[in-house]
Amino acid sequence: MPHYISLVNWTEQGIRNVKESPKRADALTALANKLGAKMQIFYTMGEFDVVSVTEAPNDDVAMQLMLEIGKMGNVRTKTLKAWSLTEATKVISKLQ
Repeated sequence: MPHYISLVNWTEQGIRNVKESPKRADALTALANKLGAKMQIFYTMGEFDVVSVTEAPNDDVAMQLMLEIGKMGNVRTKTLKAWSLTEATKVISKLQ
């Protein structure tokens, strides 16, 4: 299953209501499960406030999940599609 790494920052609304963020995180993981994806959420220190790692069946599901998150207005995301070492090795082995 494809992997997606999201780098997340609070919006003003999100940080103002940060006490509700664990409930929002639970709702997001439930939504991901409903869409056939798995999401792990990590609170972080540094340039980004949260990092998530999502496994989704395809790019369409990943995009839908990120748009649903964005609609809520609590965070802004930067999402990267990721390849595991095994997946990347298959691609690299095809290099001429």
